[in-house]
Amino acid sequence: MATARPGRQVRLVAAEQGWAGRFQAMGSPCEVLVDGGSKANAAALTALVSAEAWRIEDKFSRYLDGNIIHSINTAAGKPVEVDTETGNLLDFAATLFEISDGRFDISSGVLRAVWTFDGSDRIPSQEAIDAVLDRVGWQRAAWSGGCLTLEPGMEIDLGGIGKEYAVDRCTSLAGDASAIPAMINFGGDLAVTGPPRSRSAWKVGIEGPAADSADRLVKLRQGALATSGDARRFLLRDGVRYSHILDPTTGWPIPDAPSSVTVAADTCTQAGMMSTLAMLKGPDAESFLAAQELLSWCRR
Repeated sequence: MATARPGRQVRLVAAEQGWAGRFQAMGSPCEVLVDGGSKANAAALTALVSAEAWRIEDKFSRYLDGNIIHSINTAAGKPVEVDTETGNLLDFAATLFEISDGRFDISSGVLRAVWTFDGSDRIPSQEAIDAVLDRVGWQRAAWSGGCLTLEPGMEIDLGGIGKEYAVDRCTSLAGDASAIPAMINFGGDLAVTGPPRSRSAWKVGIEGPAADSADRLVKLRQGALATSGDARRFLLRDGVRYSHILDPTTGWPIPDAPSSVTVAADTCTQAGMMSTLAMLKGPDAESFLAAQELLSWCRR
């Protein structure tokens, strides 16, 4: 069960074609759009989804004490045994590390100690970056048999895959709980339980460069969408924009990365994986996406 925390609340309002349940989780505005039905059904779906989102946040947030991530990050070199759900996410992260040639690395979150993407021009020194890089490198972790051992000073952060995982979990629960179609949208990463009944498709706006308006409208009947980009998190110095997508092998932002990448796929996890991997490809993002045979949008 999700822990009761200050400020956690759900709001249900009438929407154009049904109901919208809204709440905050994982640092993002979250929404459950229900395509008609009763208010009671929409309230029940929103309660179900918010509880699951908060459960995942409580379990996997690096910002909270007492959860499995906190136990791993404070183990000081000692092995930590994990449950099946955590193990599955670690397996997925290990796969992403391999297929990205080490550029998707859940141990790279410690780089936030020197990088703060607040729109300013504060670029850290190479010496500061090198000092933190000594604590980065999934290849240095021992992960086997449901037990993870990190070198002292290393940490992991599942933020790069956690929100998409939460969307898929919540979409599955909502689909099992009600035949009424719904869209689960967590900060722009979203999935639907099926095509809407009251119109031809769900209409989804893809965020534009201004970060407060959509510059593309996507019609979605099934599956999921996920977006990676720097509309809100970047640095700017001497006309050069530094994306928050960092290369853990160098400690610096990926050069020539797109401004944003949006991918449509069967699941939000798959869409998020592909959008992130495309960002990590930098100047080769478009050719990478073209080879995936998935619907995608890349903005420079």
